[in-house]
Amino acid sequence: MASWRLLVVLVTVGLPLVCLARYDDSKFGIFIHWGVFSVPSYSCGGVAAEWYWNGLETGAGNGCIQAFHNKTYGPNFKYADFAKGFSAELFDAARWANLFKKSGAKYVVLTSKHHEGFTNWPSPQSWNWNSADVGPGQDNVGLVTEAVRAAGLRMGLYHSLFEWFNPLYVTDRSNNGSTTVYVDTILQPQLHDIVNRYKPEIVRTALNPTTTSTGLGLNVMLHRLAFKIWADGDWEMYDTYWKSKEFLAWLYNDSPVRDTVVTNDRWGKDDSCKHGGYWTCTDRYNPGVLQEHKWENCFTIDSRTWGYARNGGIGDYQTIDQLLQELISTVACNGNFLLNVGPTSDGIITPVYEERLLQIGTWLDFNGEAIYATKPWRSQNDTASSVWYTAPKWSNSTAYAIFYAWPAESVLRLTQVVPQSPNMVAQLLGYRGNLAWKLNGNTLAIVLPEIAHLPPLLQVQTAFTIKLVGVQ
Repeated sequence: MASWRLLVVLVTVGLPLVCLARYDDSKFGIFIHWGVFSVPSYSCGGVAAEWYWNGLETGAGNGCIQAFHNKTYGPNFKYADFAKGFSAELFDAARWANLFKKSGAKYVVLTSKHHEGFTNWPSPQSWNWNSADVGPGQDNVGLVTEAVRAAGLRMGLYHSLFEWFNPLYVTDRSNNGSTTVYVDTILQPQLHDIVNRYKPEIVRTALNPTTTSTGLGLNVMLHRLAFKIWADGDWEMYDTYWKSKEFLAWLYNDSPVRDTVVTNDRWGKDDSCKHGGYWTCTDRYNPGVLQEHKWENCFTIDSRTWGYARNGGIGDYQTIDQLLQELISTVACNGNFLLNVGPTSDGIITPVYEERLLQIGTWLDFNGEAIYATKPWRSQNDTASSVWYTAPKWSNSTAYAIFYAWPAESVLRLTQVVPQSPNMVAQLLGYRGNLAWKLNGNTLAIVLPEIAHLPPLLQVQTAFTIKLVGVQ
């Protein structure tokens, strides 16, 4: 049996580090939660839309899902009946991919299977409960993968390790994991199928955002095809039940991606933030301070849910200011930002999601130099002026100072920057010309141009970047 010591060696030498560096350079990705749960598309009482079936069966959320379901569909309407409404009739994979590219994202992660067990590809282990047999009648994973790669982006897949109501898993769980019938006949064949069929660059397991339990996860990244798999639903069992190490041993030795994989941290209950090429720890993880080990912040545009919820109000959606602050602070502290959207059951990414993604893309058009292929600077932030710092990987004497609010009198004051000489150059990204500056004690004062003199699209931004060339 593979050991953690052996796996640590595998993920810390050679090609995996090259792949991890490529992943690190990308900084920003898109997460997509899409499945049968997109049909009822309802969230209440702290129950996210993708957890609708669980709420229906368990009464979670003080029974609000059950009350809505019985009133809207009737008590005899089963969750499985929603599958035929998962039509994807307006789905256009190329349009999705084009939107993601315009957002500035460099990789995409789609749910291949959530906890409901419905697969978005024709899985042999999910007969008549997959997107080819019922609902849209197509390979959603294949279509999205092809379009995303054609757009020049990296592709990944989310995959739930468990299925809430699969009787094989329920039996294994009742046996406290002493039996592994579900793992042997469902989970492992599906993971192998995804790797062999789609040649993933990243295979990843993740902790579900609505639980406080510790979780197991798996993340693998390949540098050629840039493909990613999220396995979720891991927190109820240790990695010995999921046979994570056995899968990794196959992945590193015999799989089509054996020479190019790196892994994340979620390998089993209580294993988060301990093993892997990069760490995810918990969903929406943003420690706000430098993490020496590479990590990822998985975040939602709709603050309540990962799947689409049609009963949401505008106040439930993160503003562009909030999203940029998450992106910037994450990157400054050595993280990647994976931002979730929830399409409708007919395949539409609604205008609120689209607007937020395009707004991020416009901001990155001006400021991407301070995000992509950067490294943490010697100081992550300047608390006196709400500034976050990054630095290009190619230079030890250049830094980027990213600030959220245009300062009073158009003078930005920084307390962490020390010029190497009077020849230090300060520039505002998106604006031509050098900026005047003066060092007063430990405070660097940079004179900004008047906002009216900026390009129109730069004027309306809520975060700006100063490039500093020639700093200590």
